[in-house]
Amino acid sequence: MNKETALEKLFSLHTLGIKLGLENIVKFLKLLGNPQEKIKCFHVAGSNGKGSTASFIASILKEADYKTGLYTSPHFVNFNERIRINGLEIDDQFVVNFIELHEKYIFENKLTFFEVTTAMAFHYFKEMGVDYAVIETGLGGRLDATNVINPIGVVITSISLEHTNILGDTIELITKEKAAIIKKNCKVFLGYIPESSEKLIEEICDKIDVEIFKLEDNIIVRENFVELYNEELNIDKLNSPLRGYYQRYNAVLAALTVYKCLDIHNEKIIEKGIQNVVVNTGLSGRYEIAKNRPLIILDSAHNLEGISNFLNEFRLEENKYIKKSLLFTAMRDKLVFQMLVLLNSHFDTIYVTELTFERGLKIKELQELAEESDIKVTPVQIKEFLKEYLSKNAKDECLVITGSMYLLGEVKKILPELTP
Repeated sequence: MNKETALEKLFSLHTLGIKLGLENIVKFLKLLGNPQEKIKCFHVAGSNGKGSTASFIASILKEADYKTGLYTSPHFVNFNERIRINGLEIDDQFVVNFIELHEKYIFENKLTFFEVTTAMAFHYFKEMGVDYAVIETGLGGRLDATNVINPIGVVITSISLEHTNILGDTIELITKEKAAIIKKNCKVFLGYIPESSEKLIEEICDKIDVEIFKLEDNIIVRENFVELYNEELNIDKLNSPLRGYYQRYNAVLAALTVYKCLDIHNEKIIEKGIQNVVVNTGLSGRYEIAKNRPLIILDSAHNLEGISNFLNEFRLEENKYIKKSLLFTAMRDKLVFQMLVLLNSHFDTIYVTELTFERGLKIKELQELAEESDIKVTPVQIKEFLKEYLSKNAKDECLVITGSMYLLGEVKKILPELTP
């Protein structure tokens, strides 16, 4: 079996959709010898910022000379992006061997794509002898396939209304789902979350006698940076190489986590880990400049809070452009109408497209949502649209592509074909 065949079999599991629950993954991991029990893990959940925060943690650990695994989702172009050790993607042959060896069990037991990928990550990290693994949840927390570990640190970056058809239609219900990754003997770290969420998580931590650390109690917010202060760790100007003030919060949350869990208080190591996050982890799609002329900005904002965060940064430069265009699509379980309303006043033209993805909205659905608020949108096909936009080579124009990480993945595949 070659890699193409192995991935074809793995991607075919998408037809099973999202199947929340731990029974399948627990049985499969037992077959593999429970590799998740043999690695020390950090578990990261949140509506926004979990991928960035997980990457910051992994980057700091790498700079501290730890062999560090990082499991994130989704991937943009190459499946191997999901599973990395010290920034290096999982070996093709390991993927092939894993699928080949367990194909019969996987299909007979109807495991989902995410269950198989998660099990593969744990097995890989165990086989490669990582010192620590940073694990990002897929969806929610309680019934997410990653929720089979006993982490030393649990990080909840943010909480907002998302996946309401699955996680619940209130902040409180969503909080309970995400907080279910908290286990005994771990330490808990909270980003900026709603007051009601904070209270719920404090109650959960009190019940199982778990120590909790809040971002707001450890930082001072300045105009262009944040300051981190506690017993042994004092960083006066903690900045981030990633655009957006919210990325400073993700970076300092990661720094606080590794300090409290592993007593890493060497400021140079922490600052180097933050500054080298892209090199150390391959992180991309966060206010990423994909092309300078004509300017193309890729941002992985995929819900209302993410769009709001992106716009807070985009406002700082939008007046530089004589024309601002948006290419947008989204998953149907998001607050898409509100996302479009927020975006509308910042762009001259909004183009909408669709993905061959089960949860993705069709162009007709996007048009109907836009019409509800008299927002004019133009339907396009991604490749043809990008080809035309690039051919103009406009100097003072800007194209923003956002709304779905899967859209960014498609664009990242296509752009190299269209640019020399």
